[in-house]
Amino acid sequence: MMKYGNALPLSIAATFLVLLGPGYAHAASLKASAGGSPSPTATVTTSAQQQEAAQMVSARAHLVNALDARKTRSGGQFEAVLDKAVRLKDGVELPHGTVLVGKVATDQMHSNGTSRLALRFTEARLKDGKAVPIRVMIAGIGAPADAGYYAGSSDTPIAWNKDMLQMDQEGAINDVDFHSNISAPDSGVFVAAGKDDVKLLAGSQLSLAIAASPNRNMTNTNGGV
Repeated sequence: MMKYGNALPLSIAATFLVLLGPGYAHAASLKASAGGSPSPTATVTTSAQQQEAAQMVSARAHLVNALDARKTRSGGQFEAVLDKAVRLKDGVELPHGTVLVGKVATDQMHSNGTSRLALRFTEARLKDGKAVPIRVMIAGIGAPADAGYYAGSSDTPIAWNKDMLQMDQEGAINDVDFHSNISAPDSGVFVAAGKDDVKLLAGSQLSLAIAASPNRNMTNTNGGV
């Protein structure tokens, strides 16, 4: 009777995990892989998120300049550079060194004792002057490759894959939490509570999911179309 009594709860638990689906399993695997360190987690997916993910490809980039929530104004521009060439699902090629342009999207840098920095990538600028409207999800952040470090961060952020639809990481960099969602308008949001300030170092490595914006039209940043 003791064996039967122990087996029944285990059977119910196994059934419950199956019903939760692959989204829960992926979140659990991300937590387990970190070995106790601050880890990104993914939530159960929705069909809309999966459709968006199907249009995206993985990319890596690094920030050109440092960002500081105390000094950066809402609407301010920032840039990152692609570390490797990327071919978007619509066939557009973004060569190595392509500049990804974004803006600071938050209008509340500091409120209620919280420092918050929301970033939103808007376009990729090609070397011939053309600009490709894009949408981007930041899947992770890591220390600059050549100098500096972030306490608690990995040297290289994990590459994005189609199952990573929402990322939430406590203490991602220097006690700063990180959040992103593939369906959100912002590419990623960094939050620090208390007296800490959100600061991202120049050269910080970014793991991205990137796609061309729907109904996009390429423009020429040097004038003309």
